[in-house]
Amino acid sequence: MQRLRIRHLSWPVRVAFMWIIDSCAFAILLDVIPGIAVTETKTAVLVIIISGFLNATLRLLLVKLNIRPNLFNFGFATLFLNSFIVWLVAQFPLGIIYTDLLSPFFLVIGITAVNVPFSDLLAIDDDESYYHHIVSNIIKLYGMPENSEIPGVLFMEIDGLSKTILQRALDEGYMPTLARWLDGGTHKLVGWECDLSSQTSASQAGILLGDNFDIPAFRWYEKESGRLMVSNHPADTYEIERRLSNGYGLLSNNGASRSNLFSGDAPQTMFTFSTISDATRHRTQDFYPLYMGPFNFCRILILFLWDVLLEKQQALYQRRHDVQPRIHRGGIYPLLRASTTVLLRDLSVYILIGDMYAGLPAIYVTFFGYDEVAHHSGIDRPDAFDILSKLDDQFDRLEATTRLASRPYQLVVLSDHGQSQGATFKQRYGETLEDVVRGLVTEENTVQSIQNDEAGWGNLNIFLTDLLHDVIFDDDHILSRFIRRLLKRRVYLDQVVFGPYRKWLAARNQPNTEDVAEIIVLASGNLGLIYLTDWEHRLSYEEMTTRFPNLLKGLTQHEGISFVLVQSEKYGAMVIGANGIRYLEDENIEGCDPLAHFGPNAADHLRRTSSFPHVADIMVNSCYDPETGEVAAFEELVGSHGGLGGDQSAPFLLFPAEWDLDDDNIIGASMLHDQMKTWLNQYSDEVAIHR
Repeated sequence: MQRLRIRHLSWPVRVAFMWIIDSCAFAILLDVIPGIAVTETKTAVLVIIISGFLNATLRLLLVKLNIRPNLFNFGFATLFLNSFIVWLVAQFPLGIIYTDLLSPFFLVIGITAVNVPFSDLLAIDDDESYYHHIVSNIIKLYGMPENSEIPGVLFMEIDGLSKTILQRALDEGYMPTLARWLDGGTHKLVGWECDLSSQTSASQAGILLGDNFDIPAFRWYEKESGRLMVSNHPADTYEIERRLSNGYGLLSNNGASRSNLFSGDAPQTMFTFSTISDATRHRTQDFYPLYMGPFNFCRILILFLWDVLLEKQQALYQRRHDVQPRIHRGGIYPLLRASTTVLLRDLSVYILIGDMYAGLPAIYVTFFGYDEVAHHSGIDRPDAFDILSKLDDQFDRLEATTRLASRPYQLVVLSDHGQSQGATFKQRYGETLEDVVRGLVTEENTVQSIQNDEAGWGNLNIFLTDLLHDVIFDDDHILSRFIRRLLKRRVYLDQVVFGPYRKWLAARNQPNTEDVAEIIVLASGNLGLIYLTDWEHRLSYEEMTTRFPNLLKGLTQHEGISFVLVQSEKYGAMVIGANGIRYLEDENIEGCDPLAHFGPNAADHLRRTSSFPHVADIMVNSCYDPETGEVAAFEELVGSHGGLGGDQSAPFLLFPAEWDLDDDNIIGASMLHDQMKTWLNQYSDEVAIHR
């Protein structure tokens, strides 16, 4: 059902709608919550009006007192503040009496619960009224810039969404805001081709830093140090950015990074993996737009719980109707999903609104929700389209904010890669890639696979770390000591760490090379990486055929593998399939071309990857059906990305129609970076703005 949008009404009318809804909720809850007595019928309306006035006044007072916001003093405290205000209103002669001290608290929760579905259906979130009359005053306290005619640019990335699936979402009415932009001629939509590997760290490093050299996969092994690099571990993303940054990234000119892996050299960051421990880039006032709405924080909590229940219902539907392919979605996953589809999304949007009011010239944000759901539910299932529909609502909110910001804003929507669907390698063949490798070597060779679900845990950890930022870094504050004691071992190296890789994080900082397996098998979607750790160099094709005579032959003849990439002493980089070999140095083909169905640029991508210092001894690409676009992930994921085959290499770019593309054929994230830099340079004469 499409939401009714009434943002064209004036803010007093919009606020009146919200007061009516909240007043009705108050009246309904009188019969539900014990401990409340009302003597006059007008009480509900008066309570809501006075509570709203007190909320706005007290919140501005807290800001003027320079109270620093974090999860505890402005988050959960918001619930108690609202409860106190509701209790305070009862001290006026309005005909309301509380006989239970907990009644105001439950009343606030109840009003928010009733408020959420109505505000979502009618799209009458009170953002514009609050932000125009309250947040603007907050930003003035921190140096609000004068109005400027020079546009800023807001880059909004939808993680993992291919152009093909976006087009379906547009055609089927799931994303009316983006459809309106395209139909109205204000924006254009094009596709582009990402690098190998087709996953976020490689793409975002290229987009934000202009360079993604030596990122062969989501996780890889570095022989010289014995270090396993994982793309969304903060220490590793910091190291990757340190290696690749030249100081002139996409956001280096006073930009802001929100909810990304890399900062793009932005001086201001929030929920950014590579800078999570950099206190100098964290601005406490970034959270003010969220906490200024009286029910915003509580609303997010309710939506979080609702999304957990929704995930359970959607998973049950797939089991009952035997939807294939599918995977297990129980355990902690519903909470991990809600952390990306609700918490990170909504908090990022509130921060973006504050950024736009502050007039920041360039902002880049990633929305991870679709990628997370598509991995587990499928790339084109109703679950995934529902996430896109809700994200489209956020684009509508941000578009509305542009009309009140201190400068005009150009809105750009893009993706870093797509996803390809299919039953997993294990589901198809009853064994993992690790099992296949173990069966092709001798019993004396130790084989280890490291394939934890870091993605969801990483998003949750970065969210908690940034919300607890001031608590973690302030050793002298009594609240800091209390929270550290409460979390006990969950704070490690100034980061909140939950999840299956916590013990491995500690072990990696004290590596024991004697425990390293001779063969390490890693997975990045349908791309497998096999490292032979007894050799510091990349083992050549000739060496492997001598030392492991069955390994390459067994891999290439496996039904679930399309090809392997290895390095030959004689021929250079080689792509070997079941029925042929492609020599990448001279482009000679022996037998059937193993890359025949992978697109015209597949050889270039593989040739480049083969030149990386930390490329695996053997790179393995799963089977691929060019008719259905299906692949077989080496991880237990329905939708996957990381290798070649299908829409995982085909993201999109939606940009203002008045902008020109320097080249219609964008291949590689670095090329996209150059194009986006060109667009930003249109406004390069803008002076620096400080919040």
